[in-house]
This record gives sequence, structure tokens and C-alpha cells, in this order.
Amino acid sequence: MIRIAIANQKGGVGKTTTAINVSTALAATGWKTLLIDLDPQGNASTGIGVGTAQRDRSSYDVLVDQASMESCIVPTPIPKLDLCPATVDLSGAEVELVGVDDRAHRLQKALQPDLGYDVCLIDCPPSLGLLTLNAMTAADTLLVPLQCEFFALEGLSQLLTTVERVQQRFNPDLGIIGIALTMFDRRNRLTDQVADDVRSCLGKLVFETTIPRNVRLSEAPSHGVPALIYDHACAGSRAYIALARELITRLPEERKAA
Repeated sequence: MIRIAIANQKGGVGKTTTAINVSTALAATGWKTLLIDLDPQGNASTGIGVGTAQRDRSSYDVLVDQASMESCIVPTPIPKLDLCPATVDLSGAEVELVGVDDRAHRLQKALQPDLGYDVCLIDCPPSLGLLTLNAMTAADTLLVPLQCEFFALEGLSQLLTTVERVQQRFNPDLGIIGIALTMFDRRNRLTDQVADDVRSCLGKLVFETTIPRNVRLSEAPSHGVPALIYDHACAGSRAYIALARELITRLPEERKAA
């Protein structure tokens, strides 16, 4: 199973929207997909159609109580896509795990058994705390959504520094599969300047596909469905389908779903 953490310590850059729609697109193209919600707000769970009544067990149980991942997974309305949901209890996990020796490896251990999935996406909270550290330690690679604004560039440098530290201490094989430029607005000159700066610094690491500002992407979560289902033809949905296709080309060929 390929494990991809979707991380950026800056909030509001489109992590959860990216997690929901990329996982949906991967499932639609034949990948058996698991989405893990590690954000205490539980927005990925809500946005994919799994209400609080369906969250008897969650990623909190995996991290704190070391429950098996299989026991916490629930099906979603989308074929080939399952979810390990999040609850507000997760907000206390960092405090509860402070004195635990293997606190950075809890998620990694939970994902070691063969769960029968082709790919696992992990939606991280907007911080570089213990939850995100667990995701980075468990992941093969990172997908980084980056909003096209100046402060996002500063946040990216902090994230890259954190990745280096995780590589040194916890996960030497951690890589970055790509950086996705989100909330792209061609009417704004700053957007183009930031995109040009990121591409000049990081080159082919940046996905060619950009995710535009799109009202349909914002509306879809209130209906409990991914934008790809809410409005398949909108600009945001088309962009996420293109991003998923581009992501697939960067994944190991021999590990693709049959």
C-alpha cells in the first residue's frame, strides 16, 4: 500500500479539499483507496459523507488506544473508497501521547498489516505537531497543497525543514511526491508571481495542474459529497481529476491497481 500524507502546517490551503477529491478520483480510476482523517475537526469525514453517528471508532482509537486500523474503518458512499474517520477526541491525543515512548510511530504500526488497499491518503491537521509527525513517520511520501500567496512560501520553507528532521530521526525514506498549487486566481498578478517563484525553486516537484478558486469546491462539503460528485463538470472538479491523473504517473507502476 502506498501511503501519502497531505500536509502543510498553514491552515486554509486546501488540504482537506485535496484529500477528499484526490481520494475520490483515485477510487474512480480503480485504486482501492483508504482515507485517514487525522484532523480533530473531522472535516474530511464530514465532506465525504460520514456523519458523527457513524464514527463509533476513529483515528483517535488507533493512536491512543492502539486499536487495529481495520476496526476503525468505515465504508463511504463512494465505491472503492473507505475512511478512518476523526472525532473531536483527537484534539487531546497530543497531550495523552506526550509520555509514550513510541508516540511518533503509532500510525506507522497500525498501517503495517496488509489492509488490502492500493493507496492510503492521510489528511493532516494544520500544524506540525504530533499528529502530523505520526503521518510523516507512517508515509512513503508527502503531497503538499500550497496556496498561491506570499505567506504560503514562508510556510513551505518551514515544512521542508520539518521533512528533513523527520528523515533524520524517524523516516529516512520519506519523500515529497509533489506540490499542488491551490486557490489559483489568474486575475491576481501575485498568484502568478508566487507560482513562478515556487516553480523556479522546486522545478518538476510542482505539479503542472493548478487548482483554481471555485465556489463549487466550497459548496460541496455542506452537501456531504466530494466536489467530483456534487458538480463533476465544474472547473475545480476537472482540476482535481487532472491532478489525480498526474499523481498516478508519479506512483510506482508495479503498485498500481489491476
